[in-house]
Amino acid sequence: MKRNYTKILLILLFWIIGGILGFSLGFPSLASAEIYKYVDENGVVHFTNVPDKRYNLVLRKEWVRFRLGANFDKYDEEIRQASRRYGVDYALVKAVVRAESNFNPQAISRAGAKGLMQLMPGTAKALGVNDSFHPADNIDGGVRHLSYLLGLFNGDLQLALAAYNAGEETVLRYNGLPPYQETRTYVQRVLQYFQNYTSSPVTSDASSLPPTKQGG
Repeated sequence: MKRNYTKILLILLFWIIGGILGFSLGFPSLASAEIYKYVDENGVVHFTNVPDKRYNLVLRKEWVRFRLGANFDKYDEEIRQASRRYGVDYALVKAVVRAESNFNPQAISRAGAKGLMQLMPGTAKALGVNDSFHPADNIDGGVRHLSYLLGLFNGDLQLALAAYNAGEETVLRYNGLPPYQETRTYVQRVLQYFQNYTSSPVTSDASSLPPTKQGG
């Protein structure tokens, strides 16, 4: 019975992890990401994700802590060097790397962007980056591009980040933040990471983003 109970807990743990990572393991989705246990009069163990006074809480999503293999400090020296070289805040660069690739140098997006700072092939070629999977080269090119965008948009952090995500032509065409939820979510995510990585307050708060325009 103890062995079966352990097996059930392992299955439930993978169930929760699947919900956190956004994939299905063949079980119903966990809306509350909590597991409750109840042992009836026959000694049968019951589990549910629906709160019930008969059940005791045994597992919660917040209790599952793991880093998915990411090393958030591995490329700090490369980031610092490129940040000093191109005059871009170290914390901002690290925030972009985390949002773009979660520090995976082999990351490839559906659009074909590659490496730590997710350089598109055309951008990498223009920046002289021959191998986008080479961490130092990728970071150097990405920071150089970010520095250019910050200059182009007169230091406006939101516009520069939006341009990094959606392209400078898109930001110039809309004369501001594009009405794309993906881009706006990206900007918010980078700003949040920026706040986490710096001891100084971010002057361009993610909560100040204007609402997305409806339609074209």
